[in-house]
Amino acid sequence: MKWEGQRESDRIEDRRGGGAGGGAGLRLPTGRRGVGLGTVAIALLAGWLFGINPMTILGLLAGGGAPVETPAPVEPRTPVQRDEATRFVATVLASTEDAWEAIFRAGGAPYQKPVLVLYRGATRSACGLGQAEMGPFYCPGDRKVYLDLDFFDVMHRRMGAPGDFAQAYVVAHEVGHHVQHLLGLTDKVDAARRRATEAQANAMSVRLELQADCFAGLWAHHSQQARQWLDAGDLEEALNAAAQIGDDTLQRNAGAAVMPETFTHGSSAQRVRWFRRGFDSGRVQDCDTFAARQL
Repeated sequence: MKWEGQRESDRIEDRRGGGAGGGAGLRLPTGRRGVGLGTVAIALLAGWLFGINPMTILGLLAGGGAPVETPAPVEPRTPVQRDEATRFVATVLASTEDAWEAIFRAGGAPYQKPVLVLYRGATRSACGLGQAEMGPFYCPGDRKVYLDLDFFDVMHRRMGAPGDFAQAYVVAHEVGHHVQHLLGLTDKVDAARRRATEAQANAMSVRLELQADCFAGLWAHHSQQARQWLDAGDLEEALNAAAQIGDDTLQRNAGAAVMPETFTHGSSAQRVRWFRRGFDSGRVQDCDTFAARQL
């Protein structure tokens, strides 16, 4: 992957020199949220992307029932370390910004960039205490992606998923969750999951995760068109990473029986299929996992 010399994002928050503490929780809404021009623009964009009635999206975004996140306490911050791993992550994040800004612009709405937080061991977020054992995650409460760079070593040594493009896929997947949040899809799924059985809630989580995989493939498609930065074998690295973190593979590697009803992210085959679909298509409309009869 020819990433050196490319633009780096300035939306990196480096907490590797700070400590961790208790996480902030969620509070229930006390009333209906207002709808501003930005919300209207996002509703129109979601309608354009997925063929959803914008009035339905507006109802979801303005209505009650979804948790309202409280801001996380301010973490001690240190200057961003300019080591190779940090520069790589900043370059990948910049490429997601470029790709999604273009897609949102075509839909008539601005793209709001996330912040990527680098931490070590544990850190606070608006979603609670983030720990390295959880792996990378996105918190919609503060619109930040959280990453302990040691996870890349875990991917290589323990999960059999080496390679820089495999690492880039991980970042792009979490940014995919940010896009879902901007479109109101995350809140919609969360509200539906609270009314569902455990098995139904798991199934909805799988569709949300597979869509984030497809969005990661979409990023790979557009970034390759813009930069021509993939080397031979890079795509295979990302597909292998998607396969190695499938629920069935993780359960099997842990010595447990494979139980599809407990899946929350999708099988290896499904994760590979949806990443590949986004990469081959380059069209957001083709990432609508919620309309798919078969995953």
